[in-house]
Amino acid sequence: MVELKTDTSIEAMREAGRVVARALTAVRDAAAVGVVLRDLDEVAHQVLKDAGATSPFLHYHPAFAPVPFPATLITSVNDAIVHGIPDGYRLRDGDLVSADFGASLNGWVGDSAISFVVGTPRPEDTLLIKTAEQALEAGIAAAVVGNRIGDIAHAVGTVCRDGGYGIPDGFGGHGVGRSMHEDPGVPNEGRPGRGMPLRHGMVLAIEPMLIAGGKDGYHAAPDGWTLRTNDGSRAAHVEHTVAITDAGPRILTAL
Repeated sequence: MVELKTDTSIEAMREAGRVVARALTAVRDAAAVGVVLRDLDEVAHQVLKDAGATSPFLHYHPAFAPVPFPATLITSVNDAIVHGIPDGYRLRDGDLVSADFGASLNGWVGDSAISFVVGTPRPEDTLLIKTAEQALEAGIAAAVVGNRIGDIAHAVGTVCRDGGYGIPDGFGGHGVGRSMHEDPGVPNEGRPGRGMPLRHGMVLAIEPMLIAGGKDGYHAAPDGWTLRTNDGSRAAHVEHTVAITDAGPRILTAL
């Protein structure tokens, strides 16, 4: 069931979204050669505490995972697509990092992700991230009253495929509200004009995931959480929480 949020609820979600944006900015600023991923989780966790917010990621335990997620921040490095656990890995020059973060504030959730390179970027990584961001922008532009979920999926998928990138099947966006994952699902590829109609008050996480090698294959790492590309190529993941309104899409997780 899809819950339509009131304008007051959307404003409350915007406050949660601001916490997420501040945390991801702090993580990007703190990420440098030699920094340990676990320390980035502490940076993000401190932003939560300062805001009086809590983490919807910490101790989250979906059916596919062998253990609850042990951190507040997701850090997926290089060939990791999503769900990477921030551990003792020390960042190296040229690492591509996708950071995914959520915040719960006053009963409402915000969810967002960014991708960036630590140190000296490779041109192909810069292009991968830029294309992911363009796919996100295209998906947001399609998130208007009167369109359908398939229009968002088609917009995202077209940018990804036109760039020659792979899309991990079965992973995409979702509804957001009082919990991190709500209906409806928002695929990263689909047919326009299909799926649930978009209405004022729907709030969606739109999150393109791109695989540089052009293939869609992935596998779970031994930790049971991290998803890695089958071909070892790098991946990028970006995301915003977006409210569908009569005035157009409103990004709730921007600074």
